Amino acid sequence: MTKQELIKAVTQSVHTMDPQRNVTAVMVEATLDALVDVTAAELLGGGEITLPRLGKFKSKAVAARKVRNPRNGEILEIPAGRKLVFTACKDLKEAMRS
Repeated sequence: MTKQELIKAVTQSVHTMDPQRNVTAVMVEATLDALVDVTAAELLGGGEITLPRLGKFKSKAVAARKVRNPRNGEILEIPAGRKLVFTACKDLKEAMRS
């Protein structure tokens, strides 16, 4: 799903839930952009973000490690860093199993 498809789907979903609510695609896009900015800032700072009924994003420290290049067998050192981890909520996990 592209960003524009997501914006359109969210706009339609809001209108379906509450036809009286006047929500435009521009408003949804601004909200989505703000959500992404706040989420990225929190994760870059080492925090975590919980999205109700979806799951939790968190930043996790990863230790330095050595790996082997499968093409030439050369050993490479990958420095320590951080990675993004997503854990789905229980309801979403169960729905995915069905």
